[in-house]
Amino acid sequence: QVQLVESGGGLVETGGSLRLSCVVSGRGVSSSAMGWFRQAPGKEREFVAGFRSTGLTTYYAESVKGRFTINRDNAKNTLYLQMNSLKPEDTAVYSCAAAGTTGWASFAPPNYDMSYWGKGTLVTVSS
Repeated sequence: QVQLVESGGGLVETGGSLRLSCVVSGRGVSSSAMGWFRQAPGKEREFVAGFRSTGLTTYYAESVKGRFTINRDNAKNTLYLQMNSLKPEDTAVYSCAAAGTTGWASFAPPNYDMSYWGKGTLVTVSS
C-alpha cells in the first residue's frame, strides 16, 4: 500500500524559506510521476511543482517559478519542495501526490492524474 506523509510546514515571515518533505512508502519515489499541490482557504486545489514521469524533468506553476524547487532523493525515498522568497499568497495546505502508473501525468484538474495523496502540511506566510 502506497503512503505519503508530508512534513516541514509552519509559520514563516514574508521572504522566508521552508523545505517540505514527503516520505514515500510502499513504492519508490521515482517509480511514477509525483507532485506538490496546494489548497488555500476558500480556493480550489492547484498544482505547484512536479515530475511528470519517472524522469528528471521538473515542472512548475508560473506563480512559483524561480522561487520553489522540487527534487526527489531515491536513497531516502523522499520528495522535497524547497520554498524560498515566500509570499503571503503562498499560504495553503501543501500536499504531495503520486501517480498510480508509470506514464506521463498531465497535472490537470480535477485529479491531476494522481492516485495517491498525503494528508498535507500547513504553510502560513505572515505579511
